[in-house]
Amino acid sequence: MIQIAVLGYGTVGSGVVKVMESNHDSIREKAGVDLGVKYVLDLRDFPGDPIQEKIVHDFEVILQDPEVRIVVETMGGLEPAFTFTKKALEAGKSVCTSNKELVARHGTELIQTAREHGASYMFEASCGGGIPIIRPLRTCLCADVIDEITGILNGTTNYILTKMIEEGREFSDVLKEAQQKGYAERNPEADVEGHDACRKIAILSSLAYGKRVDFTDIYTEGITGITPADIQYAKAMGKTIKLLAFSRKEGESVTAMVSPYLVDKEDPLASVNGVFNAIFVHGNMLGDAMFYGQGAGKEATASAVAADVIEEAQVLGRSVMSSWDPQKLALTDVSGTAKRFFVRARGEEAEFSRAQAVFGVAEMVRAGLPGEYGFVTEKMTEEAFQEKAGEFGAVISRLRLREKEALGD
Repeated sequence: MIQIAVLGYGTVGSGVVKVMESNHDSIREKAGVDLGVKYVLDLRDFPGDPIQEKIVHDFEVILQDPEVRIVVETMGGLEPAFTFTKKALEAGKSVCTSNKELVARHGTELIQTAREHGASYMFEASCGGGIPIIRPLRTCLCADVIDEITGILNGTTNYILTKMIEEGREFSDVLKEAQQKGYAERNPEADVEGHDACRKIAILSSLAYGKRVDFTDIYTEGITGITPADIQYAKAMGKTIKLLAFSRKEGESVTAMVSPYLVDKEDPLASVNGVFNAIFVHGNMLGDAMFYGQGAGKEATASAVAADVIEEAQVLGRSVMSSWDPQKLALTDVSGTAKRFFVRARGEEAEFSRAQAVFGVAEMVRAGLPGEYGFVTEKMTEEAFQEKAGEFGAVISRLRLREKEALGD
């Protein structure tokens, strides 16, 4: 039997233990590996829980036990997750994780450490929860040249936007509900400000393009500024609002961004609601492929972690190819990227002619809101829009439009 240690007995960690124990016989029959959980590392005790007999409080117990061949890191955060992961890899133990923050910041180093010590570092569950996307990128799609990834990569924000659109509620109200249901953390900043989606698109882009994409270089906006008024205009336009993460590679140039977009109802991404995620990958031979599924949740994420455990068990003693060049890819300044914008403006519809003169307006949008009107600009760069918005002086808010010509779909 191949022994496993799980670091952290929280939502994901307990889910992994459940999968390993409940599906033990099925995994052995289908995958040909006999897996057992020997230790669970946690600061807490769990009296009355059968897991208590496997609880340890000292990582050294795991590190020094030669029977433990695979370590599952579900602690979250950077420390002590990074230190524990690196020590495990240096000891020749393979590691798999759901920790997108750790992978985004230290993935390059940890992959290299794994390779140097005949181990594997895998992170399927770090992007898209239970959606298989990392493995397809490094195996099924490795014959293609991937040039674009676009998706809804955060279940919390997608849930909030779905509720706001369907029920006409305020952001703060739906956020509280999401926290009560366990879809949002007590401190939701990483989700609602777009940081979580940013880390995920950085990981996916690094794998797809073969060089390191630094998440700190990616332009990122969240959904905290979205209001019922924005949604009212979106409905008037026959569109919905989604937080999208995308990256596109043209030659040696890569553009990446996380931002709310207006999406046509006919677009497949428009129907991705609640905590579900969807990821479009474009290859030069394949064209478009869409990966869809539950992007968050105990069982879905644990299932993805367990899949990594099984693959690592099947290749013990050698590294699974899952890497990118440590050389950092320089991202294109998004100020030069062109698209159309939807603008809410203070004033009356009679002032539309001034907006036309400044922005080269394509169309007016009426939503029946007093003291303001909306319009869609002609296609222009981000930089040009900022200059014109400053000149116009009456902009309440703006949203980007997702269009084929803008995102290269």
